[in-house]
Amino acid sequence: MAARRSLGIGFVGSGFITRFHIRSWAAVRGADIRGVWSPNRASAESAAALANDLDVGDARACESIAAMVEDEGIDAIWICGRNDHRVANMEEIAGAVSSGRGHLVGVACEKPLARNAAEALRMVELAREIDVLDGYLENQVFSPAVVRGRELAWERGARAAGRPYLARAAEEHSGPHNAWFWQGDLQGGGVLNDMMCHSVEAARFLLTDPDKPRSSLTPRRVNAQIHCLKWQRPEYAERLRQQYGDTVDYARRPAEDFARAMVEYEDDAGTPLVIEATTSWSYVGAGLRLSMELLGPEYSMRANSLDTDLELFFSRDLAQHSGEDLIEKQNAEMGLMPVLPNEPVAYGYDAENRHMVESFRRGERPRETFEDGLEVTRLLMAAYMSAEQGRTVGYPPEGLDEFVPAVARGEWNPGGAVRHP
Repeated sequence: MAARRSLGIGFVGSGFITRFHIRSWAAVRGADIRGVWSPNRASAESAAALANDLDVGDARACESIAAMVEDEGIDAIWICGRNDHRVANMEEIAGAVSSGRGHLVGVACEKPLARNAAEALRMVELAREIDVLDGYLENQVFSPAVVRGRELAWERGARAAGRPYLARAAEEHSGPHNAWFWQGDLQGGGVLNDMMCHSVEAARFLLTDPDKPRSSLTPRRVNAQIHCLKWQRPEYAERLRQQYGDTVDYARRPAEDFARAMVEYEDDAGTPLVIEATTSWSYVGAGLRLSMELLGPEYSMRANSLDTDLELFFSRDLAQHSGEDLIEKQNAEMGLMPVLPNEPVAYGYDAENRHMVESFRRGERPRETFEDGLEVTRLLMAAYMSAEQGRTVGYPPEGLDEFVPAVARGEWNPGGAVRHP
């Protein structure tokens, strides 16, 4: 099929992640950023200005999501707003398309697809109802280190010695940027929902035979634990309250800042496979640390985002200002500091957005779809169920699609009695 003309892209949301996407757009061909909508008009105008300054489109702040759908210059929308607004954003898109006021080729949605399985199912249903191409924006499966490492491990290792059997993935940093991330009801949980969506999908991607579909791996069991190790300590709970106000109350309504999970799979030959995922908002280091490992019978691969090509040293006598110009979630400005010269490339945003645009232009579903986002969400909910029950759960456990974690209900408080609203 011949590719469509250059696509116009509209963004729902104008915060941190939208700006990461905008910065990556310099490496994307066949699409221009045309619009940004946010409930915060000033923020939308700022994000649109960034796109214009980077010369990646003639962007403007839009009055509504529906207005972007109705705009003849916008062909696809990237949903990058808050988790608790995902379904409402998609419903507004679907309403505008269904009414005939506009037409879209595709919709792409940031991770996680939703706060729980019921909401993720609704996202899938809405995409089907309006018959649009759907893309799940999981950047880590497009990271150059992950993609190339997987390619070589399978070509050289698996071909000679047999398929890999264990994948490890971890994402760790010192905590989110905005208040809503810390609130279990708005975000859908804590660090497990926020970041393990990356880790379980990156690890699954590494374990999947490149010549076979995702369905060649079947989840069998999930075991997980969650904890609030740092941010419920009185001094840190007070720090959050001072920074974000009374809506972030980790003394009474914490979310987990550490989570680990083990997902047991079988491949289509019945071979047992294991994923180990670890995520943390209580990591203190240079900044965001992403690490992946893949182990096979006679080989292994390893990637770590803090093993950078560039380092800077600043002595204690050099006056510095706080910022994140060296690395995301930067925690220091002194000493020997790793630097990522181009974070959107290293984290996979450039390749992810190129793939989504190319797929939409050709009329093809991307290799990460809303259905993949639904499967990830279900795995995360099974992990919460395991943590709450203190046992390994078979997959899929009964009641999975109706389950809402205690953290998201405001009923989880490891530092005190369980709090019921």
